[in-house]
Amino acid sequence: MKAPKKGTTAPMQNTGITLYNLLLPAALFILKQLGKVQSKARLFFALRHTVFPELENATSAIPPGKFRIWIHASSVGEFEQARPVISTIKASRPDLAVFVSFLSDSGYNARKDYPDADIVFYLPADTPDNAEKTASLLHADLFMLMRYDFWPNHLLAAKRHGATMVLAAAVLRPGSAYFNPLLKGFYRTLFNLFDRIFTVSESNTRAFREQFGCLQAQTAGEPRIDQVILRSKNTERVARLKPLFMNRTVLVAGSVWEKDEETILEAMRTLHNPPSLILVPHKVGTETIERLEKRLQKKNLGFMRVSALDERFDAGKQVLIIDQTGYLLELYSVASIAFVGGGFGINVHNTLEPAVYSIPVIFGPRYHNSPEAETLLETGGASTVQTPDELRRILDRLINREGEREKQGKAAGEFIRKGAGATAMISGLIENAIDAKVAYRISSDTTSPAK
Repeated sequence: MKAPKKGTTAPMQNTGITLYNLLLPAALFILKQLGKVQSKARLFFALRHTVFPELENATSAIPPGKFRIWIHASSVGEFEQARPVISTIKASRPDLAVFVSFLSDSGYNARKDYPDADIVFYLPADTPDNAEKTASLLHADLFMLMRYDFWPNHLLAAKRHGATMVLAAAVLRPGSAYFNPLLKGFYRTLFNLFDRIFTVSESNTRAFREQFGCLQAQTAGEPRIDQVILRSKNTERVARLKPLFMNRTVLVAGSVWEKDEETILEAMRTLHNPPSLILVPHKVGTETIERLEKRLQKKNLGFMRVSALDERFDAGKQVLIIDQTGYLLELYSVASIAFVGGGFGINVHNTLEPAVYSIPVIFGPRYHNSPEAETLLETGGASTVQTPDELRRILDRLINREGEREKQGKAAGEFIRKGAGATAMISGLIENAIDAKVAYRISSDTTSPAK
């Protein structure tokens, strides 16, 4: 990939971006006023108060000539798509400088101590001045945006400062604002700022090419699949649990909320041959665990916390409650069937984690913001439910028809295998960009007139 020169002129701004910048000051003013009565709006500005001094300190310590990558993610979920790429590049280029920006405070707080980053920071408000200052401090050789969160001024500034622009894990959902006739020209301009667009599927590649003229789009797959495959190889933390569930059909319910719990327990109540149950609440805290225990007591169900696990535990009669964090992925290795929570709330949680173990996946009706959940359904690796009775029927079929369970599990595992490889493709491009930048710098030094 040819290295762009610093100062490369970005594509001409269209009317949509001009209008955006005309309306932005009013939007920020309203947000500041809202901050007087709403803590979340107030927090947005408070968290960004010291961003530029922190960036100045961090970037001043980086030696000249180091290749610099700036990665932006809306929140922690999007950042997880970047992690395997960063790890791969850092393994071969340990002297790489990595900057990570987040929009959300939850994403920042979860990854502020990420060891492979030179600095993790909040993306400043998207004004032209802020964007210019950020880009000039970072001097990024490559900018990689994960999935979405398109802030025009920051994109334009990064491009203007000569960064190779990459959009990774890109998705264009049918019916989204991108296709709105009034906004389509605006997004066409933003999408064409990118030198390369890596999508998660062929249908998304076609949409970028045919709807927005982005011939630089290509299918790479979902980078989180590579991360999940890598993490799934370590199951040491659940080794002590496996003998307890030997020769049993096990349902692991991961990241569950109250509505998920209610649906699962009601379905289990009427099953003729219920599976052993491991419950993993989305929020593992004292209040949540105590509430869950009271619910189980009311239903006359025995239980034990994993933190208090001893020889008295009976997987055939007791529910195992996970009151610790950090190993949900490993827990799915114990499962015969997985139920992934969140589908009765805003959106289903991570469906890749159980699918990597080639087991059937079940979730609630709100999954449309999860491309991997939709694909699992389409390929036969998952089922969705709206009521306890629907869940009971699906569990009954999967428990009592081993061939059906194996068929659905095989489909889930095949989805994972086919989706692997995005990390190698994206990191390969970055490696080429690094080589091109190094070659360009060497060429520039040798052709510069002697002083």
